[in-house]
Amino acid sequence: MKKRIVILGGGAGGTMTANRLRRRLELEEAEIYVIDRDDAHVYQPGLLFLPFGLTRLDDIVRPRWEQLRDGIVFHEAEAEAVWLERNEVLLSDGAVLPYDVLVVATGARLQPEETEGLTAEGWNERAFTFYTPDGAEQLQRALEWFDGGRVVVNLVDMPIKCPVAPLEFAFLADWYFRERRLREKVELVFATPLDGAFTKPIASERLAGLLEEKSIELITEFNAGEVDGVGRKLISYDCRELEFDLLVTVPLHGGAPFVERSPGLGDALGFVPTDMRTLQTVAAPNVFALGDATNLPTSKAGSVTHFEGEILTENIVRFLAGQELEPGYDGHANCFIETGFDKALLIDFNYETEPLPGHFPGGMGLPLLRESRLNHLGKLMFQWVYWHALLPGREIPGIGPAMPTAGKKRETAHA
Repeated sequence: MKKRIVILGGGAGGTMTANRLRRRLELEEAEIYVIDRDDAHVYQPGLLFLPFGLTRLDDIVRPRWEQLRDGIVFHEAEAEAVWLERNEVLLSDGAVLPYDVLVVATGARLQPEETEGLTAEGWNERAFTFYTPDGAEQLQRALEWFDGGRVVVNLVDMPIKCPVAPLEFAFLADWYFRERRLREKVELVFATPLDGAFTKPIASERLAGLLEEKSIELITEFNAGEVDGVGRKLISYDCRELEFDLLVTVPLHGGAPFVERSPGLGDALGFVPTDMRTLQTVAAPNVFALGDATNLPTSKAGSVTHFEGEILTENIVRFLAGQELEPGYDGHANCFIETGFDKALLIDFNYETEPLPGHFPGGMGLPLLRESRLNHLGKLMFQWVYWHALLPGREIPGIGPAMPTAGKKRETAHA
């Protein structure tokens, strides 16, 4: 009997999973539906480059349906609720989709309204985010007119999509203002709720050193509670104030709204509790999740979604066949970190191992935790890989879901 697989979300995770499953399962075995509220697939790493004029929106947005293999049904609607006890999904257009297997890949949503004053007077005038296409374009126009003053880059709280992106913005801002011969007129500040520049000690130490080299002030344990757009102040919960002429913020993140409306599916933040090894959810045996939608203790990054996708696909096939699931995901993540002037770092880590120096994926690969032009070229090339290899569900030779240990050097962070 033909099975129905419903995938909520047509972003990186949903698209990769659908295409991988279509390759594994014959048409007479399974029908695959992908549900999303719109038909605009955004290459999200490109949003970092948009404010600096290094890419255009047309270059990073493509129709969702064009990324799906033949035999996959794309349904443009928003998920309203999941009825776990009935194995059904209610959609915003009134349709009800029964499923044999459900995949939640709806990512994370920005919640700027949760920070007092952020979306009041000054929003998209003096306070911006580059985490949305519209916000990145508005910030680009603001930067073009900016001729000096204090720029504060702030992440309100964790978790966020791509935790290194705010740091990358600060590094690229240093490059951008130097290119425009304005750097001496610009004070750059990076304010974070973390106790360091990053969540992992060794990488945090290296990144803090780069901030210092580039004369970017690092302010730690700053928990933003309010934005005064008129007075141009960012105010923490412990009443510290940061004055700004331009605020670049990463707002609070939460799960998709339908998760909160679906009893038993999500946690208090709207993320889906998921087994950290098999990617099967706590909610029900036939419900799986991946990417930013989960509550897993790893980065909400595209690489994570890619590595999870391989294990998830295998486990859905196993589930349909009545076989034991494979606990194969180890938390593997890697990220290129743009540092300006055509250079970038690369970090590679998993649940147990923090980013270490060395090379990826082996002893003769890309340098880890070290600025290089090769890493910058790798980041630029990744856009082609994303559209032509990752989304179609193709394997990348030599790079699998398990974190490689070859080429890494053990190191201890300084106190």
